[in-house]
Amino acid sequence: MQGMKKITAILAAVGAALGGVAPAAAATSGSPVAYVRNGDIYVSRGSAETRLTTGGGRSRPHWSPDGRQIAYLKGGQLWTMKADGTAARRLTTRAAAGPSWSPDGRWIAFASLSCTGGPGVYRIAATGGNPAVLFPRDCREQDLPGEPALPTGRAPTSLTERLRTDDAVAWSPDGSKIAFRGGDCESVYDACLSVGTVATGGEQTVAAYGGGSLQNRGFAVVPGWRADGKRLAWTAYQEGETAAQNEPVHLVEYDPASRVKRTVGGVGDRELTYLDATHGLVTGQYRGHSWVMTVGLTDGSRTPLREGSQPSVLAAKR
Repeated sequence: MQGMKKITAILAAVGAALGGVAPAAAATSGSPVAYVRNGDIYVSRGSAETRLTTGGGRSRPHWSPDGRQIAYLKGGQLWTMKADGTAARRLTTRAAAGPSWSPDGRWIAFASLSCTGGPGVYRIAATGGNPAVLFPRDCREQDLPGEPALPTGRAPTSLTERLRTDDAVAWSPDGSKIAFRGGDCESVYDACLSVGTVATGGEQTVAAYGGGSLQNRGFAVVPGWRADGKRLAWTAYQEGETAAQNEPVHLVEYDPASRVKRTVGGVGDRELTYLDATHGLVTGQYRGHSWVMTVGLTDGSRTPLREGSQPSVLAAKR
């Protein structure tokens, strides 16, 4: 812990000397980071940055557990490619959102239209094949709904509206659960975030807005697990009954054991991916643009890493 604090202090000093930009290698302890800039996927390894795609239209990169592949979205569909950007392959023609690998690397979970007409969670083999429904549980025994139309028309312009319907999912490190937007809780609330148990299909609501007795409006999206599974984070937004209850885009960290929540990072931070128990990568604002930032989850320290958004860090083997 003391060593990490020392590194953070050194980074802050170096960052100040360089106008706020600190060396990428130290900021992430050498872990490769994938992220998006202007619709293309880049990877930062140490001080080197590599552009993997061209032509735009990519989003939500996510490392495979062995670091050999990256799953991502292109044109609203699920693709994979090798870690060097070669061998790009489309896995499904279904409209898809926010992929997440199973811990053993055999499966990829993604969100798409379910038999209920709302967002559902599917899994597909990493080698391709037919997708199967995981959530809602009641859709597991039914025929797959028709493939939903791919996004068309003008995309939302504000950050809040873009995030509101982001259906990125997150597979827990032990493989037993998946966090996702929506779920059975949508029969009660206007917006919600669920944690589903893969084996049984049971769901637990971890965040909710509007409906029921809740007099607010908002969302909880883009979940991400800590490597030990003891914390789950997501991007949140809330409009309360009064202006004092409003909360702009921010990050929430949740303890599944105690169900205690706390705000981490700064105002406007989003898309947290954990580096370790006390540090994470987020998308934040820097120099008037979206940047991938290293953030101290206990001390609030911040170090700009690369211009871009939607970070995914390749976790070290535990």
